[in-house]
Amino acid sequence: MVLWIGFILLIMVALALDLGVFNRKAHVINTPEALRWTMIWVSVALLFSVFIYFAYEHHWFGIGLERGTILSGKQAALQYFTGWLVEYSLSLDNIFVIALIFSYFSVPRLYQHRVLFWGILGAMIMRGAMIAAGTALIRRFDWIIYVFGGLLILTAVKMLRASDEQVDPEKNPLVRLARKVYPVTPDFEGEKFFTRMNGKRAMTPMFLVLLVVESTDVLFAIDSIPAIFAVTKDPFLVFTSNVFAILGLRSLYFALAGLMAKFHYLRFSLVFLLAFVGIKMILSHHHPIPTGYSLIIIVTILLVGVIASILGPAKKTPTQTRIHSRR
Repeated sequence: MVLWIGFILLIMVALALDLGVFNRKAHVINTPEALRWTMIWVSVALLFSVFIYFAYEHHWFGIGLERGTILSGKQAALQYFTGWLVEYSLSLDNIFVIALIFSYFSVPRLYQHRVLFWGILGAMIMRGAMIAAGTALIRRFDWIIYVFGGLLILTAVKMLRASDEQVDPEKNPLVRLARKVYPVTPDFEGEKFFTRMNGKRAMTPMFLVLLVVESTDVLFAIDSIPAIFAVTKDPFLVFTSNVFAILGLRSLYFALAGLMAKFHYLRFSLVFLLAFVGIKMILSHHHPIPTGYSLIIIVTILLVGVIASILGPAKKTPTQTRIHSRR
């Protein structure tokens, strides 16, 4: 419990410094700045694996001894890193969607950082709840692991066969509900989510964007949360690897949003990644795949997608911005 509280406080301090100090004033985040922050978050995530090693090696506050199983520092660090890599890779799909959402609502680049900040904060809370529920299900029902594995394989098949669809946030149930509850201003009001219009409290389009980003992350989490359970069932490792992947997503968006179209074969890597993780989960009880081998396979799958995108023929850009859907 002490480690959980300490980690949550650490993240809260980091987010407070981010919004209150480093990004206190709204500004357009350029590519060099985004790359610097991406490297910072990646470095922090990797350095945290060192803490994981010593914490589990010496079992600080009883960590790594849950349910009578002993998890060594090496095993914990390897599981954490593999889980973080899986979550970080799957989050690349979020970048496509976020870019299209911003484009649909014509969100000024000056205010995009604020939306992502609060979106990521909400995503961490929701994923924390989903991780707690997933952990409880796995501990009570061992067979649920097969359901999760089947879900991932099914998602991979759907992702492979999915036809391109236009993003239409207006069909989002939360957006429809919000429009019924509150009036919406026709234009953005700076960074405000709420304002007053004709003497009444009203939402700005900025809040609608936040709702769409949050609800979209829930759909992606349905895939990514089961995926991390294929790597480790330790709740602390699942949560911390997820949090660092989400924290790195924001800066990664600003660094790669304009370049993602060039990595057109990366989508197929994510398909094979989901399928592999699903198979690994189904085999976990009878023929478990060691984490070290899993890491090698995952890295290979991602590298093939990146190299194929660089060396392969460029994909023609459609006249209208489109996105595939996992659902």
